Order: sequence, then structure tokens, then C-alpha cells
Amino acid sequence: MTNRKTAEVWVGVFVTIGLAALVWLAFRVGNLTTTDVANGYRVEAHFENIGSLKVRGAVTLAGVRIGRVVQIHTDPDNFQAVVTLNIDGRYKNLPTDTSASILTAGLLGEQYVGLDPGGSEEYLKEGSRIKLTQPAMVLEKLVGRLLTAFIDRPADNGKKK
Repeated sequence: MTNRKTAEVWVGVFVTIGLAALVWLAFRVGNLTTTDVANGYRVEAHFENIGSLKVRGAVTLAGVRIGRVVQIHTDPDNFQAVVTLNIDGRYKNLPTDTSASILTAGLLGEQYVGLDPGGSEEYLKEGSRIKLTQPAMVLEKLVGRLLTAFIDRPADNGKKK
């Protein structure tokens, strides 16, 4: 009888570990495991296309997360996406000519904002706007360009020059 009870206990332990692993994975995939930035300042960046960028998406500098996306809306005047970034206060020395790009990471295609610092001697501060931006690459547009380039190319017809 004790062998059966021991087996049931071990099955319970493994099921509990499996459920805990699933919960941990859900938090990791949902980008909910990291805390908000400390003493942050907010800057804006305007993009033609943000792809599937979402609020709470990462903001990185040289691959290191230095902030979060806190708001996304459209500018009614020029119909561009306005992305508000909350950058950690430890990074107050980002030059005003810093550029922002929307990049893709991971197997699930999570998008984030990557910052590349410029060389200006003035720094971004609360309410600044990042002027140099690169929109997200849209796979459908790239495939469409490839197909039209392939279709528009004259046929070789097996002739050698």
C-alpha cells in the first residue's frame, strides 16, 4: 500500500512542477516578469508603421533593456503612430540625435524598440522627441516586392551571352 501512496505523491509533485513551469512560461512570453523602470523619463517617437509593437514592449540599447513602451496612439495630423517610451533614469545621457527602430526578437516574433545613440552633446529629457526613426519591416510588403521584381524581370529563355 505504501508503494501506491509514494507513487501518488511523486505524481502530484511532478504535476505541481509542470503547472508552475507553465505559469512561469506564460509570464515570460507575456512579458510580465520584469518591473517598470525606476526614475524614468518619457520621450516620443513617430513611426510610419509599428507592426505588432505593443504597450509594455521592451526598449533596448545595445541589446540591454533600458525601458518600456508605455503608450501607443496615432497623430491625427500626419496619421503616424506615436510611441511613448519610458526610459530608465540611469540612461539620462542619450544624445538628442538618437535613432529608434522597431525590431523583431525571438521565435514568437515579439517586437521591441531598439535605440542607437548619436553623437550630439545635448541629451534627451522628459518630453523630448526622437526624430530619427525606422518603421517595422512588414513581411507582406517584402514578399510583394520580391514577387513583383521576379515577375517584372525579363525571361532569360536559356540564351547565353
